[in-house]
Amino acid sequence: MHAPASPTLLDAFSVLADRSRCRILWLLERQELTVSELCAVIQLPQSTVSRHLKTLADARWVASRRDGTSRYYALTLGDPEDARPRIWALTRAEFDGRSGAAQDARRLAGVLARRGEPSQQFFATAAGHWDRLRADLFGGDDAWGALMGLLPAEWTVGDLGCGTGTVLAALAPHVRRAIGVDGSDDMLAAARTRLEGLDSVELRRGALEALPVEDGALDAAVMVLVLHHLPSPVLALAEARRALRLGGRLLVVDMQPHDREEYRRQMGHIWLGFSEAQVRRMFEQAGFRDVRVTPLPPPARAKGPALFAAAATRTASGREDPGRENPAPSTKNPEP
Repeated sequence: MHAPASPTLLDAFSVLADRSRCRILWLLERQELTVSELCAVIQLPQSTVSRHLKTLADARWVASRRDGTSRYYALTLGDPEDARPRIWALTRAEFDGRSGAAQDARRLAGVLARRGEPSQQFFATAAGHWDRLRADLFGGDDAWGALMGLLPAEWTVGDLGCGTGTVLAALAPHVRRAIGVDGSDDMLAAARTRLEGLDSVELRRGALEALPVEDGALDAAVMVLVLHHLPSPVLALAEARRALRLGGRLLVVDMQPHDREEYRRQMGHIWLGFSEAQVRRMFEQAGFRDVRVTPLPPPARAKGPALFAAAATRTASGREDPGRENPAPSTKNPEP
């Protein structure tokens, strides 16, 4: 049996002749979305959206992946030498100014806000036992705290999604200034109690997709066990990049892919971990380059999924305002 022929350039063009398919690609460039989320944004029946997605997938404009019981779709442009990136750049330039673009963007923001509701509910009640829960899932190892002494003493470091302040407590004695940001009042209250007496610490309430931090204010930033709670990880990574100075570094620690669907119900998780390919794609969409992803060996007593560490440096290359055409979710009820 012969393998199916690769789509031709003519196929790539013909797929874009349909306005609804262009709307779908315009959205999927900004966010991974499920069929039902796409239906909510573009107001078309599920059968119609599914049919368009199959056409786009056959022409290799979109790819999909499973996350627990959900399937997410994303724009895929293939090899940089392929013509698709150039075709889409021309199409998008024409499509950005269409009537209805702002309405699609508002509906997309609403979809992302609804993604975050379980996490908001969880963190509203979890502050009192979060430290024990995190240690139970991922283990506790105080040896890493000693490595903080390698940080330059004059640095300003941000802990984005600081929770109850565990990481800030380790950072603060070694740097000039430590800024913690979180969207949960209860988590910040617990952090204030933990960090009382540490003059170098400043706590701020805000959404990670719209950080209350000035452009280029941070020498480094960390996001520890945060991304899986965020409706749009790419927006949060782009905001972290904005807040970093040129040459500043971002460190993300989160879960590798797993199948523990109960975490969605019990702890408001939105994503069931991230593969190395996903992490690299998200960082690159946010404007980072030269991303380094390292799997972390699980502690012997940890009961949760294995973790990874991803690090990248803000450089002057790439888009300077990645994802900004996609409005950040409202900060009225920001995500932790």
